[in-house]
Amino acid sequence: MFLGEYKLNFTGKGRIALPKKFREQLGEQSQVVLSRGLDNCIWGFAKSAWEAQAAIQLERPVTDKEARDLRRYLFSAAVEIDVDAQGRIVIPAQLLAFAGIRKEPVVIGAGDHFAALSSVARA
Repeated sequence: MFLGEYKLNFTGKGRIALPKKFREQLGEQSQVVLSRGLDNCIWGFAKSAWEAQAAIQLERPVTDKEARDLRRYLFSAAVEIDVDAQGRIVIPAQLLAFAGIRKEPVVIGAGDHFAALSSVARA
């Protein structure tokens, strides 16, 4: 389970080092899935958790407008990101822009996923 709040620094253009507890939570998984979250943040899932969440969304009927809208929102922005040996990921520019993250992102645990947001949004 992803828990806690961490103020981070970029280690390169869009690159952050995930907190140690988050890396431990990911275990041997070498990929995360990032997508737009609600409230102008970026959601990050272990790939297996993303697949479980995707399966739930895909069970909802395509005739349900809310289900279609949520699918489009989540899946259109989703990207698979490799986690390097030091536990770093590169957040794509379009997701950083969406969340308004320019410097010092805050990464918080949200149970089955984590969220990245602007430190300004947390002030």
